Amino acid sequence: MDNLSATKRASQRDMASMLKSHGILPTQQRLLIARALFGRDQHLSADQVLNRVNDDRDRVSKATVYNTLGLFARKGLVREVVVDPSRLFYDTNVTDHHHFYNVDTGELRDIKAAEVQINALPELPKGTTAEGVNVIIRVSNAGQQAS
Repeated sequence: MDNLSATKRASQRDMASMLKSHGILPTQQRLLIARALFGRDQHLSADQVLNRVNDDRDRVSKATVYNTLGLFARKGLVREVVVDPSRLFYDTNVTDHHHFYNVDTGELRDIKAAEVQINALPELPKGTTAEGVNVIIRVSNAGQQAS
């Protein structure tokens, strides 16, 4: 057995343990999606995940990718970041933080929570409590006009 095969199997065992610890049955498709997501902190759209998991050997349907990402979000493994009504990213960094979104490149970058100061929130609707504040600062490349 070569080192790459051993590493892939160890990684798959780690992914299976992580999914199980969050109450998720580690099916082959879910393991493929987890491997595409959790190699490092990153922000991926569902289509980017779909492209990463579908190669010459493996095929995962678009519906399975979307359903699995939704499940991962509900179980706290990823955070959904809606940058506009048509763009949703899945963020593997689930700690408190904010984002820069570059409207020219589509890139989403983390901002440490301590770097954004919010002095006050408006009065909350009766019977509600704040679960958190998510700031997305939209930027464009200098010298280019946003469309």
